[in-house]
Amino acid sequence: MSRTWDRHERPARVERRAAERYCQRMARHEAGNFYWGFVSLPHDQRVAIYALYDFARQVDDEADAADRPHLAASLERHRQRARASAAGEPDGGDPVALVLASAVRRYAIPESELQALIDGVQTDLTRTRYATWADLEAYCRLVASTIGRMCVRIFGFAEPAALDRADELGVALQLTNILRDVKEDGELGRVYLPAEDRERFGVDEADLLAGRPGPGWEALVDFEAGRARGLFATGLRVLQLIPHRPAVCVGTMAGIYERILGMVEREPRLPLRRRASLSPAAKAAVLVRSWIG
Repeated sequence: MSRTWDRHERPARVERRAAERYCQRMARHEAGNFYWGFVSLPHDQRVAIYALYDFARQVDDEADAADRPHLAASLERHRQRARASAAGEPDGGDPVALVLASAVRRYAIPESELQALIDGVQTDLTRTRYATWADLEAYCRLVASTIGRMCVRIFGFAEPAALDRADELGVALQLTNILRDVKEDGELGRVYLPAEDRERFGVDEADLLAGRPGPGWEALVDFEAGRARGLFATGLRVLQLIPHRPAVCVGTMAGIYERILGMVEREPRLPLRRRASLSPAAKAAVLVRSWIG
């Protein structure tokens, strides 16, 4: 996983173009599904999105790191990076912060949204279960919707409703992630699906972690997928509130995730075995449909 450059390895300063190339390489390597959307953006927006994604990826990686005793200090370092970027004073040897600072200034991204993202990731250090949908939705808004809001600021918008639709789309994407990553999260000791929903459909936590939930599993997946579909339906209205090329970007990313959600709906026990994913050809087809649409 790509992380913040080690202070003993990175150069004293990074030239702007070199920093942009670094952000692009990292995004190409790490972004997976999202990268297919990024390529449709104009250059300046694309570079800003690379830096924003890379920063979010670096912060998120900390929550999955093995060196847990030092995670609080690591996240505080990211908070300092966010403050420095918002103040226009990034570490000259930190390529992601260097490009991010330019994006924050150019697109008026509030520091509070960068900090909210870190708040969400920090939640993973202390919380591995969610009692209700309201609890899980609040988490999703921190780790996903804040990124959506920052992206919309980069894309440009005329109506404040664009930010609300970005919030809903972010929750839809994160809930799809949760359904897709049941096995992977379980191996990390995390169960994101709300306890109230699991109890409603008779899905025992121990059986779920063992990869063999009872017959209620299919009904639970159908219920959560329906919730995600509803959020996609309202969140995708953001496409009408942002310019065309960014709309292609968002439509591509959301389209890929909707296809993944469809895979889970058709085969609810797939996430108990492995992560659902699309082939490069299928992702390219979604991109083409987004351009045409």
